[in-house]
Amino acid sequence: MNRSPARLRLRGIEPRAWRRSFGEDRRPSSAPKPMLDMKHIRQNAHLYEQTCVDRKYDRLAGHASRIVALHGQWLDLQREGRSMRERSKYLRKMLARQAASDDGTNSSSSSSSSSIRDEDQQQQQQPPSAESQTSTTTREQALDEARRLKADLARIEKGEAAAVAEMEMLALELPNLTSDDAPRGNEPTLLRYINSPPAGFDEPCSSSTTTTCSSSSSSFPSPHPTDEKPPRTHVEIGTELGILDLAAGATSSGWGWYYLIGAGAQLEQALIQYALGLASQRRFTPVSPPSLVYSHVGAACGFRPRDHHGEQQVYSVDGTPDRCLAGTSEIALAAMAAQATLPFDVLPLRRVAVSRCYRAEAGARGADTKGLFRVHEFTKVELFAWSAPETETARRLLDEMVALQVDILASLGLYSVVVVVVVVIIIIIVDDDDDDDDNDQAANDGWGELTSASLCTDYQTRRLATRVRLPSESNRLAFPYTINATALAVPRVLAALLEYGWDEASRTVVVPRCLRPWMHGMRRIGGPGGRPLG
Repeated sequence: MNRSPARLRLRGIEPRAWRRSFGEDRRPSSAPKPMLDMKHIRQNAHLYEQTCVDRKYDRLAGHASRIVALHGQWLDLQREGRSMRERSKYLRKMLARQAASDDGTNSSSSSSSSSIRDEDQQQQQQPPSAESQTSTTTREQALDEARRLKADLARIEKGEAAAVAEMEMLALELPNLTSDDAPRGNEPTLLRYINSPPAGFDEPCSSSTTTTCSSSSSSFPSPHPTDEKPPRTHVEIGTELGILDLAAGATSSGWGWYYLIGAGAQLEQALIQYALGLASQRRFTPVSPPSLVYSHVGAACGFRPRDHHGEQQVYSVDGTPDRCLAGTSEIALAAMAAQATLPFDVLPLRRVAVSRCYRAEAGARGADTKGLFRVHEFTKVELFAWSAPETETARRLLDEMVALQVDILASLGLYSVVVVVVVVIIIIIVDDDDDDDDNDQAANDGWGELTSASLCTDYQTRRLATRVRLPSESNRLAFPYTINATALAVPRVLAALLEYGWDEASRTVVVPRCLRPWMHGMRRIGGPGGRPLG
């Protein structure tokens, strides 16, 4: 919706709820106007209700049914208004004919002789005839009815506008539909294992590099320590090596912020360059996006100010129009094509971005005990693509992104599994923090999320008015599909590398071979005096 709050009030809706959710009252005039498929929502209300339940947005579950009810009210108002408009049109014509008749009589009288005018004056002094009195009464009644119809039509139009505005507002709040082949409930579907468990853990699934498992499996036990002594955490390792300082981050910014120092900062940059290089080799064009985006753009991409727990998710920036710090570069990448029509021959259009990301909810549930696994600010390499509006084509792109994710983690030597959760494919890794519930549906006996990949169909492009002209005789416009995936989220991968690469005997961390070109050939982090070992 591209309407100011003043106009919304005039059209009969109080936009307070909209302001809370999307900052609509302070959108720039250039903001894209969403092009939602309201008919699909009305015809598939039960699907949208189930999606809200699956995504744990119970508060939104009644939106689709409410849209159906509002559409019925709108149709009733339309019928009532149409009848009134027809009657109003008839009255206007009747009054116009009477006015024209009166004008003709007056014109004829003005051209008469003075003797006739005197006669007319004498006649005017006489009481009006019954016929003229009936005509006058009918005209006055018609004028009264026309005035009543005008007031009633204003009420009808106000009701129509209010119904349309509320339907659009509710539709924009609905999450994207779940895929038909996505698992329902809390049980994810296992696709494959990657690598073998780290030293000191048992092996729940026989695997060398990658093992494909039954897609129908929903149980994937995590490995458990074989020693009675629990393995060291990345916080303990990073602190001992002097490459991670959470306490200083808490002093400067609060819990959920951190410092990477020396080899820790080098390792971050090595991970970024490695992931960026692999993505570029696979035809993803690098982009350096802004970190500050309009709030309505974030909402159009499906990012909400608050999660299903009611906790804040985004950092809003004071000012007009409303802006926020992006939680992922996916938002800025999707906005690159807002209000644009893409040529069909450029699809699929692949992009990869490196950006700082900001998550306000990171410290909501004990972030001080989770180290780098849940932080407020971090660096992420994000994959994004627009494809033709065809499920098969978009699915191939999704598989392409997941294959890149698997290759990155496999080459880093990280033991993980690929699973499907509701609407996304995620790759998760062994995580000894049993309190972690970053993804409630992904949490399964000691696993923690590393990356994710999503096929969003036309959910984002409809809200950002991104279209593509199809190569057909009709030359019609359609909405392309969008696909996104995390190539690499630095803190979580870095944390895993510290724990997986830790050598208790030498008290050093082994640097994966693929990262050494960006670490000046460094093979280990640590050693006597904290110097890297060659």
